[in-house]
Amino acid sequence: MKKIFNLAAVSATLLLSSCATVFTGTKQTVQINTNPPAATVEIDGVKAGVTPLAVTLKKGFTGQTISLKLDGYDPKTFQPQTTFNAVSVVNLLFFPGFIVDAATGAMMKYDPKVYEITLEPKKAK
Repeated sequence: MKKIFNLAAVSATLLLSSCATVFTGTKQTVQINTNPPAATVEIDGVKAGVTPLAVTLKKGFTGQTISLKLDGYDPKTFQPQTTFNAVSVVNLLFFPGFIVDAATGAMMKYDPKVYEITLEPKKAK
């Protein structure tokens, strides 16, 4: 009986594992730099700090929205680019894992990992 339980546990672990979720996680850190520095960074409307700043973002098919604000400069909003995470290909051997990676967002990754943003001065009216 114990052997059957162990075999079932190992089988479930292999079949339900998701390589990208396990090996690369569901979040990723990217670096945000601005010229000039000291811009306020908001992620999906929540203040995260001031530049230069390393921020941890949730992975997914669309990037989170980042807003940059600095007095005297036009605000800038962008979504970091996401690309396919090649680690997910291993899950073709273990089909349920592919679904887990898609559901957790680990199937994607942020690339590039560093963003250099130049803020434009507000135009005089």
